[in-house]
Amino acid sequence: MQNKAAICIWYESGAEDAARFYAETIPDSTMGAIHKAPADNPSTPKDAVLMVEFTVAGIPCLGLNGGPAFKQSEAFSIQVLTDTQEETDRLWNAIVGNGGAESMCGWCKDRWGVSWQITPRALMQAHSHPDGAARARAFQAMMGMKKIDIAAIEAAIAG
Repeated sequence: MQNKAAICIWYESGAEDAARFYAETIPDSTMGAIHKAPADNPSTPKDAVLMVEFTVAGIPCLGLNGGPAFKQSEAFSIQVLTDTQEETDRLWNAIVGNGGAESMCGWCKDRWGVSWQITPRALMQAHSHPDGAARARAFQAMMGMKKIDIAAIEAAIAG
């Protein structure tokens, strides 16, 4: 790993599969080195995948197959900004359709339990709109959504 910092994501198991899925699905994502357990590892068989280096949207990550001691939660999520409804739909459908689950307001979970925010830039712009009433309408529209509908957010801003 060349970077000074990386995000370490704890997986019960399946870090390599998760990293491959991210590399195939999320733009600017790649697989990196796979680290296998040494013979003296107390909780993992020799040569089992222990850690995987990867990037998600250019962010360096390390996936750790750590077992069941810690669970994923919405306290940590990966936000991916999208430019179009097609891109939003593709990413959302890939994550949810690969054993994941929908949540609210652009959030979903992948099959490994990692939370994602698939967030159109239009929604981020709506949250900082100079007209407070437009911001409130966009926020209210978002609250009723699972996957974000850009046209509905734009219509809410317009009033």
